Amino acid sequence: MSTLALLVLLLLGLAFVLIPSALAYLAYLHPSARGPMGVGIAAVAAMAAIVIPIAVR
Repeated sequence: MSTLALLVLLLLGLAFVLIPSALAYLAYLHPSARGPMGVGIAAVAAMAAIVIPIAVR
């Protein structure tokens, strides 16, 4: 596996952790909007729905 591929995997891994965490934190600050856990799970599901078809190619 090339260095570029490893770097891309590292950045995708960071994105999969940071984006849902940030959204869950925002939902935590404003609990009337949605529950933080639901927002985090929805973010991970949406990101997986976008990344998995691209990765399968």
